Amino acid sequence: MRRLVSMLCILAVSAGAVAAKPMLRDVKSVDDAVFDVAVADRIRKQCPDISARVFKALTLYQSLRAQARSLGFTDEEIDAYGDSDEEKARMRAKGEAYFRAHGVVASDPQSYCALGRKEIQKGSRIGSLLREK
Repeated sequence: MRRLVSMLCILAVSAGAVAAKPMLRDVKSVDDAVFDVAVADRIRKQCPDISARVFKALTLYQSLRAQARSLGFTDEEIDAYGDSDEEKARMRAKGEAYFRAHGVVASDPQSYCALGRKEIQKGSRIGSLLREK
């Protein structure tokens, strides 16, 4: 009987921990890093003078996956977050606001270049994913 009660207590605590797991988008460190990658990617695509630090981006990607796994997320949950149309739209909207706030004009590639150079100079995570050609 004691064993059964102990098992039920363990199951109840485990179920509570699983139920309490946040959505991956609510894990600030992961979501912020994904946002920074998205911004850096857009800058390098729009600015002809800036390219990506591919190895750095891949290293960050692997680190984020490992962090998410350590928080109890499965590979399927991580992939679903990355593939979600809703999450992509949310990131796009957040990115558009970021670009506007930093003076980027969508039709002006040099405004992306200026922001990219500022991020590189600051040494931000966004800047660390970029390099001038």
